[in-house]
Amino acid sequence: MINIVIFGPPGAGKGTQSERLKDKFGLVHISTGDVFRGLDPTSELAKLAKSYSEKGNLVPDEITISILESEVAKHPNARGVIYDGFPRTTTQAEALDSFLSKKNSAITMALALEVEEDELRVRLKNRALDSGRPDDADPSIIQNRIDVYNAQTAPVAAFYKAQGKYVGVNGIGNKEDIYNRLVEAIEKKA
Repeated sequence: MINIVIFGPPGAGKGTQSERLKDKFGLVHISTGDVFRGLDPTSELAKLAKSYSEKGNLVPDEITISILESEVAKHPNARGVIYDGFPRTTTQAEALDSFLSKKNSAITMALALEVEEDELRVRLKNRALDSGRPDDADPSIIQNRIDVYNAQTAPVAAFYKAQGKYVGVNGIGNKEDIYNRLVEAIEKKA
């Protein structure tokens, strides 16, 4: 089973590239952001998740982990999974390792899209126009999301580096070039 964490700051292109990679390698794509946005908006869980994400903050670990495990359970015969937007903390990375271990599996690799902050701001503003996501239009929310990433999610890189599973990929350039770099990295490791 191939289990890939696609890793990077908001606006790095994780969702865009995950959609292409899942088709190329026959994997399931689980995006925690899409899962949260897809919850019944009247449910307490959706309201709770939204209260965090609207401010650019992370949804608490225990909620995110529980939702992720239920999403994985929906695909018992998957060839593998691309985890997009998860794990976002070291606690989540440890929980994912534990969860996969119980299924006699493990993370194959953590692909990190490396993109400068100025480029991220431009991409997020453009995404707000294209996708209608208002959280991507507010510069203060964009900056908070980048700051939260740097403080809480970037340390996850050290977790995967210590396991020899971290692979940094240049996330600057056109989508096709970035995709080709990711495919090459997967084919070398998987």
